[in-house]
Order: sequence, then structure tokens, then C-alpha cells
Amino acid sequence: MKSKVRLFTPGPVPMYPSTLEIGARQTPYFRNEAFSKVVLECEAMLLDTLNAPAGSRALFLGASGTGAMEAAAANLVAPGEKVAAVVGGGFGARFAQIARFYGAEVTEITVGDDNLSDTAPLEAHREASVLLLNAHETSVGLLYDVASVGKFCREHGQLFVVDAISMYVTDPLDMEGWGIDAVILSSQKGLALPPGLSAVLLSPRAQRRLTPSRSYYFDLGRALEDGARGQTPFTPPVTILLQLHDRLKGIVRDGIGNEQRRAAALAERFREGIAPLPLAFYRRHMPNAMTALSPTDGRSARELVAALETRYGMVLTPNGGALADTVFRVGHMGAMTPADIDALLDALSDYYGEKR
Repeated sequence: MKSKVRLFTPGPVPMYPSTLEIGARQTPYFRNEAFSKVVLECEAMLLDTLNAPAGSRALFLGASGTGAMEAAAANLVAPGEKVAAVVGGGFGARFAQIARFYGAEVTEITVGDDNLSDTAPLEAHREASVLLLNAHETSVGLLYDVASVGKFCREHGQLFVVDAISMYVTDPLDMEGWGIDAVILSSQKGLALPPGLSAVLLSPRAQRRLTPSRSYYFDLGRALEDGARGQTPFTPPVTILLQLHDRLKGIVRDGIGNEQRRAAALAERFREGIAPLPLAFYRRHMPNAMTALSPTDGRSARELVAALETRYGMVLTPNGGALADTVFRVGHMGAMTPADIDALLDALSDYYGEKR
């Protein structure tokens, strides 16, 4: 019954043929004009697709998304500064921990199944000078109303720092329209590239707000200087930047709105297809990027994930800790097709003894 292995994880995700082809090439030298041109074009395309305010910059780091989160904390948060962090799952908790590590006075805004379209839970934290938000809490599949949170931050003069790692490309994101000062991205989710490259996008306001960095490697002030000529302070993941260049050219050519609609169609196809099965959505406010589910028949989510991979070659994502037996996640990102979704639905139906 098992044929080929298919990835339905929220990172890494299925990659496109051109991405794979670039990855198979010899890595070129990068301290030259040709590579600087690639980096500058990547920056321009990222800023364009995010509707970044005029004068914004995109800085590239050889790190996972957590490295970019740390870079933001090390450069945008001063010791003793009051910071509010939205915590709706594991990544929100991580962002709070990183800011606390760098000496911030962090208060956590704990949310359940709430997308913060009503910003009342933020009112008690209006005195914070920085608000940290993981736009899509990937650990539980919860998408926040970033525009509403951004409006709150503007009204109260807060610096708004958004981890958009799990929503860029698949879900709308508007830096200028939503009042976002800094955006954090990484390569292995909606961009459908290998892990190892991240980016921090800074509005002019965020650039003026940079504090003396407490990190040698993640010094964004130095990265701004080198980035102006299309270079990075240290050796970047050269091949992934070449893959990013190729991928962004395709996104700009086809329109990022079309990418978002394609992800939305895949998510809708999957969510409609599981209706007959004993599975429930774990959160009401879901992104296009992925779906978090809970079995309703008493079966273990962890055992379901293991069985789908062993029997059918379908790689889903288990949760850890207290959610290990109750929640699993299914990604809808990258070079995924309706045929892939249908194959997963067939496997889930067979697992549950249902006919499609």
C-alpha cells in the first residue's frame, strides 16, 4: 500500500524541481558583484511581497527561524525594557524566553483559542514598549488577527515585532498596512527551501530603534552596513540564497496572492475531505499553511502519525508534551498538489476503515 514518501509537515515542506536542481550544483564563490546582485534582488523582492514601508531593509542570516528571533531580541530590546509576548503555544513561549534571556522585563499574554481580533486581552499590557507576536502559532495551528494587533500597537506606540515564519507566502501579510515594525522569516516553510536561512525585515522605525547588539554573530547594525552592498558579515548559506532568488522570482511573476489562494484551496480541500472522519479541528482560527487536528474516537494522535508514515508513506507532524496523544498537524505548503491531498485523504480513510 505504501508507495512514495510524501511530506505533510509544516517545515520542511515539498520543494519545487528548480529548487532541487539549484541545490545539486556546486556552491559558487560569494564575495563578488554577481552574488551581491542576487542578495540585493532577494531583498527587494521580499520587501515588495510584504508591502514593506519605504526605506525598509531585509537582512539575511545563516540560522533557523529561532536565530532570527534571537537577533530581533538582541538588537531591538534593551535590558530592563518592558516587553509583552503573546503566548498561545510553544513558539510564543520561546519568543518570551528569548526576550527574557536578553534582560527584558517580559509579561506573557496567554491565549487559548483566541485570534485577538478583539484586542481586550492586550489592554493590561499597553505600558510595554515592545509587543512580540508569532503571527501563526505553528505548534497548535492558531492564526492571529495581525492587523488588529498592529492597530493596537500603533495606538499605544509599541514596537510591533512579528514572527511570520509559518504564514509568509501562504497567508496575507502586510507590513505597512498592519503597522508591523519588524518581520521574521525562515526558509523551510512557505518558501519551500531547505532549512538554514532566515531573514529579519526592519521598517525605518525599527532601524532607528536598534539598540547596541549584545550578540557578535547577530549584530543587525553590522548586517545593515554590509547588506547595503549585497553582502553579509559572515558566510551565508550561499546555495539557499540562490534558491531563494529563484523562488522569489517565481512568486513575483505569478503574484503572491495566487500563491496564497493556492494554499487556501489545498487547505479547504483537505478540511472538507476529512469531514466524515473522527477528527476535529484543534483551533477555530486556522491559517492556509496547515491544519491541527485531534482524534475524537479515543485513538492516540501519536500512534496515528506513526501508522500513516509506516503504512502509507505519509509524513505528518506529531505534537509533543501534553498534546502528544491528542493533537497532530498537517501542512499545506510548498510544492504540494491536489493529488497529494487526495492521497492523504485516501490513507486517512483507509486507516479509519472508511471508503472515499
